[in-house]
Amino acid sequence: MSAPDPAAAIAPTGVISATPPIAGEPAASPPAGKALRPSLLVAALTLFATYGGLIAILLPTQIALIDEKNKVANLAIVTTISFVFTLFAQPIAGAFSDRTRSRFGRRAPWMVVGALVGAVFLFGMGSLSDVLWITVFWVVIQVALNFLQAPLTTITADRFPRSQRGGASAMIGLGTQLGMTVGVMLAAALGTQIGIGYSTFGAAVLVVTVLFVLLNRDWSSKDAAVQPFHWGAFFKGFWVSPRRHPDFFWAFTARFLLILGYFVVAAYQLYLLTDYIGMSLVEAQGATVTLTLVSLVPTMIAILLSGWWSDRVGRRKGFIYAASVVMVAGLAAPLIMPNMTGMIVMSVVNGVGFGLYMSVDAALMTEVLPSEGTDAGKDLGILNVATNIPQALSSGIAALIITFFGGYPMLFVFGMIFVVLAAIAIAPIRGVK
Repeated sequence: MSAPDPAAAIAPTGVISATPPIAGEPAASPPAGKALRPSLLVAALTLFATYGGLIAILLPTQIALIDEKNKVANLAIVTTISFVFTLFAQPIAGAFSDRTRSRFGRRAPWMVVGALVGAVFLFGMGSLSDVLWITVFWVVIQVALNFLQAPLTTITADRFPRSQRGGASAMIGLGTQLGMTVGVMLAAALGTQIGIGYSTFGAAVLVVTVLFVLLNRDWSSKDAAVQPFHWGAFFKGFWVSPRRHPDFFWAFTARFLLILGYFVVAAYQLYLLTDYIGMSLVEAQGATVTLTLVSLVPTMIAILLSGWWSDRVGRRKGFIYAASVVMVAGLAAPLIMPNMTGMIVMSVVNGVGFGLYMSVDAALMTEVLPSEGTDAGKDLGILNVATNIPQALSSGIAALIITFFGGYPMLFVFGMIFVVLAAIAIAPIRGVK
């Protein structure tokens, strides 16, 4: 075997190097070890179980126990304020991690700090009985977890070559989907013990994150070159020119539209069951759990299959087109069968479509980054905004559709339109097959 080429270490983020980085050059990352893929699965599962359990169960329960009469308004205040603070937390965290120089690498310090701060505030969250302090703690927790999430999602671009990113992204997608379900179930089991619930999730996030960085050590970046910091250049870096980087623009647009198409229906699922299908509120609550469970397995299978398959054939766009067709078919089911059967068919078929989309889209995003991925943390954070904003806007847009465009059936129609537009937006991307 010939000696490794020292020039191979002079590599930007996203280019896998076989030797440690040379002092003064951009920091590369070591190749992915055997533990990295399962570690990504466990880390994503833990993080999104925390998101799901807190948002769906623990926070609403805590607020209701404080003031039952004003719980709806108070919950809206807390979540809206946190949304404002966290909207750009991921690109900012990604940009900071891109510039970090330490003997632990670039991503690990921010992951540990985010987990530690989030855990400390989660340990104290359960003892609060004032909405103002709950809001303050909740904002800090959400920002901290976003500072953990941003570098975690960047590791796919850092540590895996293009030919393996579908499988790596599938691990994160699988952890995300499974974590949300596990988190809600665990939080429901601890729903009468709010403090223990918050502390359990806080401890889990901290322990799993520390184990992740210990098992998947990055090379030191402390001697790598870094551009002088200027506030103007820092903030200017968050603008990615559509003219200079059209693939990045179209990828952002496509993700925005597809996520909007998915969540414009999901946001009003409970009300669809009561007002469109005709169930009582109690029946609808039970049906919501049923719909979540029936979609879980198809989604997970589709995530694993599409990630592996897209790596094997070296293509991404075709899988996203297929996912769009499947999702349109799923969204049409309740229009054809306006009953629980139609909703179940939609959940199963949509689960397959969304699963096909999740891992392949995540891999595609790592392949359209400007500057060959040297600012992968920031740029992937910007692309994650295309997930956060449509989710936040989905309820308001759904309300407008219901009010002005023909009621609940039009949610499915507009969902299909957004998904089709998303598929069209993928077509101009030239740097990815």
